[in-house]
Amino acid sequence: MEKSKFLNETIEHIDIKKYNIVPMIDAMKNMAFQARNLNRAAEIFDLMQKDKECTVFLTLAGSLISAGLKQVIVDLVKNNMIDAIVSTGANIVDQDYFEALGFRHYKGSPFQNDAELRNLGIDRIYDTYIDEDELRICDETIGEIANSLDPKPYSSREFIIEMGKFLDKNDKYKSSREDSIVYQCYKKGVPIFVPAFSDCSAGFGLVHHQWNHPEKQVSIDSARDFLEITKIKINNKVTGIFMIGGGVPKNFVQDIVVAAEVLEFDVPMHKYAIQITVADERDGALSGSTLKEASSWGKVDTTFEQMVYSEATIAMPLIVGYSYHKGSYKVRSERRLNDSLSK
Repeated sequence: MEKSKFLNETIEHIDIKKYNIVPMIDAMKNMAFQARNLNRAAEIFDLMQKDKECTVFLTLAGSLISAGLKQVIVDLVKNNMIDAIVSTGANIVDQDYFEALGFRHYKGSPFQNDAELRNLGIDRIYDTYIDEDELRICDETIGEIANSLDPKPYSSREFIIEMGKFLDKNDKYKSSREDSIVYQCYKKGVPIFVPAFSDCSAGFGLVHHQWNHPEKQVSIDSARDFLEITKIKINNKVTGIFMIGGGVPKNFVQDIVVAAEVLEFDVPMHKYAIQITVADERDGALSGSTLKEASSWGKVDTTFEQMVYSEATIAMPLIVGYSYHKGSYKVRSERRLNDSLSK
């Protein structure tokens, strides 16, 4: 079979602006189980929007952009509903930046013969397909950006700004970049931190760059990431976190409270916290650890916290859509945290 027979129906990103789901989410308050939990999470996220002093962090783990959630995140950025992002590399580079370069994700099947897909150069994420040849172009683009920079260490945030600049100065991406998280964050001054930056297409591009520039090379300084995001907490006492999935992004943003204390700053715990996850706490792993457990570490206050045990493509559009249509975000203005961190 030809590759084109598999890559013919694109994943479409859901647009929360089209559906006013406020009455349905309000009705869930009188239900049980995860419906009631989701209602409370939506109300807490709306409280973050109403709190003018609150700096909102969004964390992203799991394959979210490839699954159709990109527009939800772009709308959060465009409407000042979040102020900083912490993510896995795959969401930002392999998926969002990949699409910003003009490529797409395609509907697939988890029951397809994977050996056949491999022979055709098609990568599978559950029921989603990616063209491996196009993904290699994404890798190469990251290497090209690294080659253009002064050879020194950068935080992932600084490197991702350069990714945004690359899109901005190349008109060939004019149509595909507008719905990019990287590009919109670049324009709005929203910092994106990717603590495990090499664990994605960025890693392949940087490996290629460093292999070919053994003497003078670009590198990523993860400690600098940690310091930069900790400075945000030091300068913004009231904070909220909206966590999609768990993993490194979840822990990274929670740890900044402790890091500020290590630096001898008296900062409060995160005032608001929501997590959407399908993991549970029985194995002691981070992704399923509860927000109440995080309170024992001094990271999260328990007054406004809510776990939602749901798959992200279901729960995230509902929570964000609720707050969007309530309109509470309209009192918020751009914080442009990138500007202060770049000084």
